[in-house]
Amino acid sequence: MNDPAPQSKESQAAEAAAIRRRWISLGEGVAVLAVLISALTLYLNWADRREERTEKAAESSKASARAASLVLRATSVKDDRIAIAPGDSAQIIQSQTILFPTPLGLAPVDTSGDARIEADWFDGALKKARDRAKLPDESVGDDKLPVAITTRFTAGGEMHESVALYDIGYGIAGGWIAGHSLSLRGLSRVETLSRSTAQSAIDGRWARLVAKRP
Repeated sequence: MNDPAPQSKESQAAEAAAIRRRWISLGEGVAVLAVLISALTLYLNWADRREERTEKAAESSKASARAASLVLRATSVKDDRIAIAPGDSAQIIQSQTILFPTPLGLAPVDTSGDARIEADWFDGALKKARDRAKLPDESVGDDKLPVAITTRFTAGGEMHESVALYDIGYGIAGGWIAGHSLSLRGLSRVETLSRSTAQSAIDGRWARLVAKRP
């Protein structure tokens, strides 16, 4: 039996060159694939970081909004005084300015540190305003005096300011000899205001409350 004829040098060289080309092509493909995987990894990492930054920014924004949102509550209510504090213990009141309805003819009251409402601030003026509005001499305690309270407070080390409309609950009792005494009942929040609209909002609410009385 005759052996196959040996390959010529030219054919051997051609086959070797073809093998080299196949390896080069495979290597190039692997390199391209590696580049694509690396690029995809970088993109996914960037996308994850961007999403994380977005989530953190949203959480920070929400936290900042919560910190800047103030709701006052009465911590102690006596006939002549209401002690008030933020609903959030992380907020610390620095000072306040209380505005009254124009018919009372009162100047704003400023407090510093000791957040409170005192009956002496508006007792006489309120009785005169009620008399002019022909309201009853006595009240069982469901009457409301609207006020705008501007509160400057700190939260998370930052200073904030809140302006809101509140109702002071009160009652009036007594007679014409001993005189009528004013008793404070509590504090309730109505709505958020701006500085520019605070006085008109108080006056409008006072007018509506007076109009509702028999």
